[in-house]
Amino acid sequence: MPAGPSNAARTPFVLLVVLLLGGGLITLLLLNSALNEGSFKLSELKKRTTELTDEQQALQHDVDGYSEPDALERRARELGMVPGGGPAFLDPDGTVRGVPSQAPAAAAPPAVTPQLPATTAPPATPSPATSPPVSPDPSGSTPAATGPSNSAAPPAQPRTPADQPSTSPGR
Repeated sequence: MPAGPSNAARTPFVLLVVLLLGGGLITLLLLNSALNEGSFKLSELKKRTTELTDEQQALQHDVDGYSEPDALERRARELGMVPGGGPAFLDPDGTVRGVPSQAPAAAAPPAVTPQLPATTAPPATPSPATSPPVSPDPSGSTPAATGPSNSAAPPAQPRTPADQPSTSPGR
């Protein structure tokens, strides 16, 4: 028997098997690449989630700190608020329950003035009109004060930008 026809029948089968194996390998390579890319994205997203969780916890810690009763009281006093007086309640029938009292008056909060550098503030010197006359002492020593003196001028307030004259036209 001739060997030619049997070899010819095997060639298409071998090519089909090689093509199927090659296609399978290429498909596995593409699938593996896609899974690795997804794994990297997942890793980056987990890292970002951890960062955002840490930031959220830090912000929550700040909110909790500002919500503490002593922090609220301190901030309210800075704003000039005072604790309220005794409460009174109105019942549905119109009767007053409790004795209302007025909140205590608080001292005015200190005024905040901007502090400018010392080089821009004018020197505070008492004017001659407010200083007491000094009489010469024959002994050559300076006279001692005989009582409280109001001759000291109040300290000069630093000038703020609002006190400065405007140099721009139209203002």
